[in-house]
Amino acid sequence: MAAPARRRRPARPRRPARKPRRPTVRRRARQAATNRLLAAAFALALAIAAFREYPVTSSLLTALVLAAVAVYFLVSTGHLRLLTRPATSRADFTHAIAAYQHLTGPQFEHAIADLARRDPTVRTATVSGGSNDRALDVLVQLTDGRRIAIQCKRHAPKNRVGAPVIYAVNGTYRAYHRCDQAVIVTTSSFTPDAQRANAELDDPLRLIDGRALARRVSGGRPPWGA
Repeated sequence: MAAPARRRRPARPRRPARKPRRPTVRRRARQAATNRLLAAAFALALAIAAFREYPVTSSLLTALVLAAVAVYFLVSTGHLRLLTRPATSRADFTHAIAAYQHLTGPQFEHAIADLARRDPTVRTATVSGGSNDRALDVLVQLTDGRRIAIQCKRHAPKNRVGAPVIYAVNGTYRAYHRCDQAVIVTTSSFTPDAQRANAELDDPLRLIDGRALARRVSGGRPPWGA
């Protein structure tokens, strides 16, 4: 009699092979930090060995690298522009003087009044020029109560301000306009006679030539605060 056939067990489904776990972000960051640390240690070891073997050459290379790093820092932070400002200021002087010389007389007076108003110590700056202004073009009143008389002379570079202007302003700014100080502003310069006449006064006037005016435009100190 034949033996009964064995029942075959149903085949179990095979489990899919587990995928290898990818390294986490934190693990990758730790690995990157470790690699950087090893690279830095290796570079430091090479640098020490180079200094021992070639001290002069290594010192020069180190100085060059430090200089390059310093230049990069200055450029990236904008400090390099501060170091080169004087050259830019000289160009600004030329442009400022040329711009003022292209104005008319009344326009120049209004420009000087606007420039005075930039000073926080100025309360008002009024244009008073005219045919009978008695050597007063702009009247400036400061916050401390002082009154400043400004005479404006928009002249070409070769047309310098002479001594008669000094005498005219000195004779009117206190007695007639009741001002505490007088300033003469010009786009050109002052003659030697004008400078000597001003130096001989008991209370010399403030003389602002073209270059001093350009410095004031670029943020320099006002003449009544110098």
